[in-house]
Amino acid sequence: MSTAKQDAVRGRIEAELADPLRALDFDIEAVEVTPAGKRRIVRVAVDKDGGVTLDDVAEATRAVSAVLDDSDVLGEQPYTLEVTSRGVERPLTLPRHWRRNADRLVRVTLTDDTPMTGRIAASGSDSVTLDVDGDPREVAYADIAKAFVEIEFNRRKPAAGPDLEEDA
Repeated sequence: MSTAKQDAVRGRIEAELADPLRALDFDIEAVEVTPAGKRRIVRVAVDKDGGVTLDDVAEATRAVSAVLDDSDVLGEQPYTLEVTSRGVERPLTLPRHWRRNADRLVRVTLTDDTPMTGRIAASGSDSVTLDVDGDPREVAYADIAKAFVEIEFNRRKPAAGPDLEEDA
């Protein structure tokens, strides 16, 4: 299948899935259609506020499967469906990605190739505020060439409420 045809199929799939997944509070992060012998593999990555659980993936899989089964977008050729969460290895490219990763450590490369690592303190529609070694730095999304969440094995915990044992 030519690249143009694959792009057209991917676009049609995204268009058909948008409303049913939005009704379940999911955002489509990526759709990939790749040939695999006489079949195709259809991969759909979803995300939502609060993160995606295994139950969410199962719910999204049922919705995607129903839409694709009722549609002619894939024609008669058999396919294998894989629905997954966005994953931490994917780049932060949209304001919602920054919002959903609040308080996470990120590695950023600015458009002038300056590297920066900081914790997401706040995010808005046009910029993000990163805590870089205790110094808040507001960075416009337009100034970010690429950004990824850093995996932390000993991730700090958000500030907790008052210690109940001290009050007793």
